[in-house]
Amino acid sequence: MARRGSYAKGVARRGEILESALDVIGRKGYQNASLKQIAEVVGVTPAALLHYFGSKEELFTEVLRTRDEHDLDTPQPVDPVDAKAAFVDVIRRNAEVPGVVELFSRLAVDAVDPEHPAHRYFLDRSERLRESIAVAFERDEQRRATLDPDTMARVIQAVSDGLQLQWMIDPTVDMPGIIESLMDVLYPPSPRATPPPAATQED
Repeated sequence: MARRGSYAKGVARRGEILESALDVIGRKGYQNASLKQIAEVVGVTPAALLHYFGSKEELFTEVLRTRDEHDLDTPQPVDPVDAKAAFVDVIRRNAEVPGVVELFSRLAVDAVDPEHPAHRYFLDRSERLRESIAVAFERDEQRRATLDPDTMARVIQAVSDGLQLQWMIDPTVDMPGIIESLMDVLYPPSPRATPPPAATQED
């Protein structure tokens, strides 16, 4: 029983560390979020952080997973229109936490190495994201895709990730607006879904 209690406390402590790290990175930025700062917020030593996560890279990878879990806490929409709005809303919320966006972009580059702790995270996340985009679009019978679902999902994902890099350099970039416009181009209303123009009476 004591062992189970210790395990539960360890899981709870680990979750507390991740939430604190997510908050520190979101407020102070990736470069300013040192292990020392995160440890101070949680009330532990940097060595204790490494006891739970092994390395700074593993900690930051789990921070991104925690951020994704927050997004998944919201009920996933079934209607394609709502799914599109939900995806755009996630991008809009990302603009409120530049430090997390910077962390995501930097780890994405490092995770090209198959041995990097975040490599599997990015592979799995990309697959889930593409599947969710493709499934949402396939359900909409009133619109017609200009590309096959998987290719379209990859294009949207690539543009979304690229826009984050542009936005970090130039915060005036309208990430959600551009993605929304791209979706309308890739998935326009079918001719059958467009109401005919109102008839005019001849003089």
